[in-house]
Amino acid sequence: MDQSLIQPDKMELVVVTHVVDAITFWAQNVTDKINEKIIDMLTEKCPSAPILMGRPSSHKVYGARYSEDKCWYRCTVQQQTEDKFYILYIDYGNTEIVSRSDLVELPEELQTTGLAKKYKFWGFHVSSEQDSPLFSQGKSFLQNMIHGKKLRVHKKSVCFDGTILVEAFQGNLDIGEELLKFKFAKVSLPGNRENSLPSVNLQEHTGLWPTRTPPRELDTFGSSLGCMPKLRPIFSDLKPQIIKEQKTTIALQPVEKPNAGPEPLTEIKVSKTDVNGQQLCSQDTEQVPDETESELQRMREVINDKDMEIKKLKEEGNAIQEHASLLGQQLEEAKLELQALKESYEKTVETEHNHPTTVGNRISQLAKKVDSLRKLRESNPCSTDEDHLLESITIIMNYRISMPLSSERLEIAWKAYDQTLENLRGCQSMVEVELLVNIRNEARGALLSAVDDFLQEVDKLPINERLDRLKDIASSLTAMFSSVMLAEQTEECSFEKFCEWKGHKQQKIKNVRKTTDEALLALSRWAAKLSKFSCLMERTSLTEEDVAEGVDEILMNADNALCEELNTEFSEQEDEERKIVFNAFRKAMQDIQREQSLLEAIRQKYELNTKFKQEIQQWQSGPPKADELFAVKKHIRSLRSQLRWKLVEVSCLEEAEELDLPEILKKKEEIAETRNALFQEISHEKKQYILLCELMKKGFPELPMIYPDADINGYMSSAGLLMKSLDRDMFDAEPMKELSGRRPLLSTDFQGQKVVLKCYAVDEETEAKMLEQAAQYHRAQQQNPATTVPLLALFCGKSDPLAYIMVPHYSNGSLRAIQKSSPLSSCEIRKVMKGIALGLQSLHAASLIHAALHPNNVFAIGREKGIVGDYDFTKAPEQRVSDSGMVAGSISLVAPELKQGQLPSPASDMYAFGGIMLWLHVPDFSGTLESDRQNAEFTGLDLDAKLHKLLSKLLFSSTRLSASEALKEDYFI
Repeated sequence: MDQSLIQPDKMELVVVTHVVDAITFWAQNVTDKINEKIIDMLTEKCPSAPILMGRPSSHKVYGARYSEDKCWYRCTVQQQTEDKFYILYIDYGNTEIVSRSDLVELPEELQTTGLAKKYKFWGFHVSSEQDSPLFSQGKSFLQNMIHGKKLRVHKKSVCFDGTILVEAFQGNLDIGEELLKFKFAKVSLPGNRENSLPSVNLQEHTGLWPTRTPPRELDTFGSSLGCMPKLRPIFSDLKPQIIKEQKTTIALQPVEKPNAGPEPLTEIKVSKTDVNGQQLCSQDTEQVPDETESELQRMREVINDKDMEIKKLKEEGNAIQEHASLLGQQLEEAKLELQALKESYEKTVETEHNHPTTVGNRISQLAKKVDSLRKLRESNPCSTDEDHLLESITIIMNYRISMPLSSERLEIAWKAYDQTLENLRGCQSMVEVELLVNIRNEARGALLSAVDDFLQEVDKLPINERLDRLKDIASSLTAMFSSVMLAEQTEECSFEKFCEWKGHKQQKIKNVRKTTDEALLALSRWAAKLSKFSCLMERTSLTEEDVAEGVDEILMNADNALCEELNTEFSEQEDEERKIVFNAFRKAMQDIQREQSLLEAIRQKYELNTKFKQEIQQWQSGPPKADELFAVKKHIRSLRSQLRWKLVEVSCLEEAEELDLPEILKKKEEIAETRNALFQEISHEKKQYILLCELMKKGFPELPMIYPDADINGYMSSAGLLMKSLDRDMFDAEPMKELSGRRPLLSTDFQGQKVVLKCYAVDEETEAKMLEQAAQYHRAQQQNPATTVPLLALFCGKSDPLAYIMVPHYSNGSLRAIQKSSPLSSCEIRKVMKGIALGLQSLHAASLIHAALHPNNVFAIGREKGIVGDYDFTKAPEQRVSDSGMVAGSISLVAPELKQGQLPSPASDMYAFGGIMLWLHVPDFSGTLESDRQNAEFTGLDLDAKLHKLLSKLLFSSTRLSASEALKEDYFI
């Protein structure tokens, strides 16, 4: 649109503060001059403002600390999840997720509307989905063009949510034209279509739609209407015509249409169907046998009986309703009689009070009240629940422990130290390593100094005693006030309000008791006068006027004072008082929990820094070295040479013409001793690797660079699995011919344990792939060691292109071997399959697909504990699943989707799991499991109901169970 056609007074000058997408942005009016004033007020008030407690109000404005510059800005809370808040900065338009500690209450002078308004280009919608690259490119394009710059905007309309639809210009540049040119937005024309919704127009439109709309956009205009922003609601008489027609279609249809054209085909079909139905019904009715007639008669009688019962129930209901009305009327009459009796009783009490019958009665009533008050004062505890709460508040407020001042310096030192470690990890040059090590050592010294200061300061704090005291206070307060629950949400309350209320209440009780004591003292003095006047043995100056003076007033004052104190002691708290007490209790509990969290954090930080100091102090004299590792490696080479030489000697003795059996046995014993010593040294080598890896993680990342021959990185990348010192000729291994169908398997001993060596032919590429997959499996296995077969070691042959995986030897422990020799019972099958499901759950949680689950590769330890075996680490899952061994009996363990070309997944593992379970229960099952017809065949098997339900969800369900879901089924519970 040409800017010259717009009147200058209709244009506004704004500065863009935030860009949402390619057509939406937030901006402030340039004429608003209060932004700096608001920032100054926020900087002054927010650091000391109270933190937001409880649930926030969506109508209030809060202060929030922005994560990037740590400055305070105004915001509104859009959504809360636990202690995380999704907020909108109302003066700028950007959003962020902050914690409760970064939100504060703002005073009334800052509770004003935001300076930023949301704008959207009029007549546009985004031309791509939100997760597409074009969407982010459009946003970046608009961001670079207008963010932080001044624009002239021309308002066109206002959306329902307050978004302002505008045309925007930067100098002589039309921003909308640029968005269209680069295809970041499309035009949405609000034409005169019947189903279009009107918006709230801000001005009259002259001329046609801007000429920048491409013809191809006009062609697709109908599909773009759905992308228009939601505007203000329309009146009912402005509804689209198509909606009106839909609502009045039935009412407008005439009963008859004489001389009308042919009816729609559907109506003709319906009428024909009705006629045919009536003809069939008439034919059936004529052919109904007599016995059917009698059956219909019996049904009619039953219906009549039911009608009579319904009628009777209605009559009973009416009678009950009339009786309820009568009872309601009688209740109202009883209330009126009770009110009259109450008024009569009050008049009688007042009359007796003003006109006592006899002095004896008054004295008797007064004595009863005195006795009641004496017992009440004696039985009442020294402190009430409110007194205990007040005492607890005093302890909470006056003996609070805050974070030590040295903590901030410690955090800075830790950040500097961590940064030096990060620099060392990224270093690739030995020259740089020496420099960075010196910098690290300086940072470590500064950190140790800060740690010492922190530990000394914490040692002076009674943290444990304070935690115990807070725990006791919390327990006692919870026991006293946990039953005090209010129906409505109470407001935030400070301790000052409770203390003020408690002070007023204590003063009131004190004044009431003082008045009672003074009234009873006056009564005692009058009684003394009467006693002295009535004593005839002594002369007295008292006269009858002195004795009778003010008697009625004294008795009345005493009676009133006693009644006042008794009513005060027995009176219940009002709603407002209960709110004050409960709010104080809630705030006390919040303060206790907050301080407990702080003290626990201090104690945890103290323990961590103490441990760090102890670990670092042992390296004060010098950094750790790999000398012991190299010494162990040297010893291993020596023992290996000795073993090789002894094996040659035995071989020569065995091939000699005259066998020297004693010498051969002696040499074999020496070989066994040497082999055991060699394996012990290899175990020692592994411990050294573990120690060096721990040191590298904690504070010495330069070790792999300083000692490249140790290959620490190679050991870590294999998750501690790779043991380069091992070789095939170290073992006294025997081939396992009965199990070596696909690859050679060797049975041997290693460190006193029976193990199996699995041999794989590898090249450089296959070896790297094998190491990676074996390390992934090893890490997952270590998370849940009892559910999958452990990998003991991995090594490559030095004289042949073979890699060896060492696993425990489970003699005749596979499911196939067990089922062949002594099949499992139903109870044993449940226990074994539950262990296998746990193993699959562990692998799937680590994003690993087994793809080789078959009876030879799952084991039943002790016929009760099922574990999942390892798989071929040289093959990908899609290669493993195509193995011919993926069968159980005649049941194929390959999921139907894999046969259709899909890749293996956790669901395909669960299909194999279900196939193995079916094979264990029905070993001779010969059907297939790929269609509904076979599902019916499967249903005919004699299976337990819980087992049948589980197998159906594993083998036939379109949404197959996961391992965790299968474990929750009734079969395993």
